Amino acid sequence: MGVSRLDLLYRRLLLTKLFIRGWGKPEDLKRIFEFRKIIGDREKCKHLVPKNYPVYIDKVEEESDCKIHNGHFISPLEEIVPGVLPAESVKARFQFIVPKKWRKHHPVCIHLAGTGDHFFWRRRTLMARPMIKETGMASLLLENPYYGYRKPKDQLRSSLKNVSDLFVMGAALILESAVLLHWLEREGYWPLGMTGISMGGHMASLAVTNWPKPIPLIPCLSWTTASSVFTTGVLSKAVNWRELEKQYAKHTVYEEEIIRMLEYCGADSFRMGQDFVKFSPGSFDLEFSHELLGLDHQSRQGHMGMQASAVRSRTGGGGGGGRERGYGGGPVLSGGLECERAEEGERLDHMLSAVSSSGPHLEMLHAKSISRAASRPGGVGGHGQRQSLQRESLCFMKGVMDECTHIANFSVPVDPSLIIIVQAKEDAYVPRTGVRSLQEIWPGCEVRYLNGGHISAYLFKQGLFRQAIYDAFDRFLQKYSGL
Repeated sequence: MGVSRLDLLYRRLLLTKLFIRGWGKPEDLKRIFEFRKIIGDREKCKHLVPKNYPVYIDKVEEESDCKIHNGHFISPLEEIVPGVLPAESVKARFQFIVPKKWRKHHPVCIHLAGTGDHFFWRRRTLMARPMIKETGMASLLLENPYYGYRKPKDQLRSSLKNVSDLFVMGAALILESAVLLHWLEREGYWPLGMTGISMGGHMASLAVTNWPKPIPLIPCLSWTTASSVFTTGVLSKAVNWRELEKQYAKHTVYEEEIIRMLEYCGADSFRMGQDFVKFSPGSFDLEFSHELLGLDHQSRQGHMGMQASAVRSRTGGGGGGGRERGYGGGPVLSGGLECERAEEGERLDHMLSAVSSSGPHLEMLHAKSISRAASRPGGVGGHGQRQSLQRESLCFMKGVMDECTHIANFSVPVDPSLIIIVQAKEDAYVPRTGVRSLQEIWPGCEVRYLNGGHISAYLFKQGLFRQAIYDAFDRFLQKYSGL
């Protein structure tokens, strides 16, 4: 399966850079990684957010079809990991949009924001108000840290300054979602569910792993980990790799201390990681749109010594008992398993996606001699060292992203059969090639595939996102009507 040219074109029109200040403070990374080990285990963190955590309604607006409650609360992350949130993000803000007349039950779906979704108007217009009209379902829109009213003053639009900011955002949203779910339960709303599009879908997935009860989850245009998004997806071109490489080379704390905190979350990672270091192209310049996204098929036939079928069988493109179907068609195979060949860029994608970061896998990330030996023909040279640093920085990015965003590093939701994932077949923003399938990690979940890419699905498929929400809630009512 190819990638959407619209996704590639849209990314080229955006000139902003991500992570312009680098990895973030090493001490912040360490604190977040330690906290991830707590929130990754539902049993360890079930008492982090009290059921009576205070939530405040500031204003109620009367509309023709609904009431809009504007509220706030203090993010629990500020108390649990003090000082890691920017001051502007400490107060969590939300809009609660309820129908003027309920039809049956009092269902509420929490919507988390995708990349660039500041304030509430986009989710309110495209999802919340149509849901009231179609089914009478209420929506609660939580504003992400670093966005809208919670955006730091020195941040340009949606461009997070540090890699660590993404991890702080995720930790905050997991706890803040728990606050809102407890509050909605106290107020008598039921059933409750969570959704989000793109980054919002991934954050909703992480939040649901922490909830101790069955709950509908509908992640749209998201997948298993953010590592592929920033290493092989089109957003990788927006990453400020030069600054990341410079900091990685200058500060030994990343290699000597932080890598040791990372945990394994993938299958067959050490062998695949070694293959990546040995066989990745010598001129690895992080220009992914052609080299990694398969746009120049004829000029890049496989010469890396690995058969695509073997790669796929090791990296888990298949499901683990999950259901999968396409809209308007028959069964769909995930991960492009029926492709007869894969180009070099696809093989490189497999290798990157399998690089892991703990236990025996530390050797791969820690031993610079391996990658440097691969990148210099006969001796030490500036060009070879540059290539080596690029590889090491990319592997480090893969490791830290998987540590804090890989679904396998978190508890399995209580009932995966209540999960309906909506994916775009040609998504260039969220690559699935070589990444462990959500069906493998969450056996029993359902995956629905849409034709087209990330951008076209976001613009034109909102109705299908909403239908998946209704179906997941109906499934919950069929199984748990007595709750």
